[in-house]
Amino acid sequence: MRNKLKALYELQEIDLRIDGLDGEKAQLVSESQALDAKLAEAREKIAARREEVSALEEEKGALEASLASENDNINRSESHLKEIKTQKEYQAVSKEISGAKKLIAELEEQILQKINAIEEISGDIAKREADLVELEGNVAAQQAEVQQKVEALEGGIAKDAATREETMKIIPASVMKRYSRLRDQRRGVAVVEAKEGNCMGCNMHLPPQLYNTLFRADDVLTCPHCQRILVMKQEVQD
Repeated sequence: MRNKLKALYELQEIDLRIDGLDGEKAQLVSESQALDAKLAEAREKIAARREEVSALEEEKGALEASLASENDNINRSESHLKEIKTQKEYQAVSKEISGAKKLIAELEEQILQKINAIEEISGDIAKREADLVELEGNVAAQQAEVQQKVEALEGGIAKDAATREETMKIIPASVMKRYSRLRDQRRGVAVVEAKEGNCMGCNMHLPPQLYNTLFRADDVLTCPHCQRILVMKQEVQD
């Protein structure tokens, strides 16, 4: 049983090490995803600005069409003036021309505003695109570094997993089942050291008879308080 307890203690050490490596890997993956999200956000902002330009271009086009239409109306009205014979009709057409010219001035002002807005946003897009190129370079370098670290961790995890498989062969199936259940229930820690009369898992005092029995290392014993499997470290390391 001493060898089985020793294997159980070693299994716990291996599993805790794998847990740590998995945690580091998860953190790196999270960092990688954050970098991807940063790039996606930058690209989305550029796309949104381009949509603004597209909308402004469409609005400018509509204004220019209206401007062309009003200019045509003025040309027709001015041509018509030559054919007018009454003062009343002349005044009416002149009023139409005056109104059209006022509208043209307003349309030209609106078109100018659209042009200025398009130029401003286009300048912002150019700056954002330059920043994006720099960001893509930085992210690529960071992603490569993260990937290298992830691969190193995966190598460590694979090595520990292989050792774990060999260690499990020494442990009875019934004990493994109890160990796995405790790992799930006790945040990954199923095996703890008993030291100076105490359980190092929950820091509760152990019954003297139980504590003394642990020295013999001839059975799988658990803490009456936290139910974790108890080992005497010096016993399983001999």
